[in-house]
Amino acid sequence: MSLIQLTIKGISYSQTQSGAYALVLSEIEGTRTLPIIIGAFEAQSIAIALETEIRPPRPLTHDLFKTFSDTFNISVKEVIIHKLVDGVFFSSLICEKDGNEEVIDTRTSDAIAIAVRFNAPIFTYENILDKAGIYLKAEEEMALESNMDTDIVPIEISDEKKKTSTNFSSLTLQELHNKLNNAVTNENYELAAKIRDEISKRS
Repeated sequence: MSLIQLTIKGISYSQTQSGAYALVLSEIEGTRTLPIIIGAFEAQSIAIALETEIRPPRPLTHDLFKTFSDTFNISVKEVIIHKLVDGVFFSSLICEKDGNEEVIDTRTSDAIAIAVRFNAPIFTYENILDKAGIYLKAEEEMALESNMDTDIVPIEISDEKKKTSTNFSSLTLQELHNKLNNAVTNENYELAAKIRDEISKRS
């Protein structure tokens, strides 16, 4: 069976499962997409890895995996989503050390969070796309692309944090940059994403 390469199309709230997110992968040479339901932590981890401006002050679990692998000269060559059973996707990390290749079973959400950090390609098989792939409508595709351009996947925040993040229009750019640095230092990534968006609007 031939492998089909996928790319990350977007992350959005799941319409079917409360508190979960839909990670949408799309085939690079085609129009089908593969929606995968993932947890909030994994969604946040993938979104942060895709970010260019926001870096957590302490490593997340998948960052730790990357550092560990680099330290011991282990590389992740690719991720393969190889099976779909009762709506659950099964994946493998193809790893290499000293010319020896190993295949490691993993949850798909973890595999993709790791793949992003290694710049490793993501693949699946034609029969999986046939079973679970969908064709996105144009407006859904645009919404996902917009989401990837502007949003970090939000996590739950307290009422106190919500009060501090409602309005940035009265702040100067310097004040916004200071607040952005503080938000990242405090690992409040939702607030950091909102401040970054306000900075981007003024650029």
